Amino acid sequence: MKIKEKEFESVLGELKELALSAGVKVRYERGDFKGGYCLIKESQIIVINKLSTTQRKVTTLVSALRELGIDEEALSPKLKAIIEGMDENAENTDN
Repeated sequence: MKIKEKEFESVLGELKELALSAGVKVRYERGDFKGGYCLIKESQIIVINKLSTTQRKVTTLVSALRELGIDEEALSPKLKAIIEGMDENAENTDN
């Protein structure tokens, strides 16, 4: 599935809303890192490199939400399909 940049922006927004509804803060910071989930003084935070591409931000957010155990059943069917497509692409590039 080929996804346009605008679609990734929409997906990013939906994933961020999912994180916020689960009580997880999402922060965009500049630095020499990819991003991920962390716990600071009992606050759950996902930190994403603000210099990353939108696709990379989506990948980081999906990975962190999975690590947190967020129920993917809460995702829209379109979002699930996009994430599954990203997973398949990642598997193909790992081989």
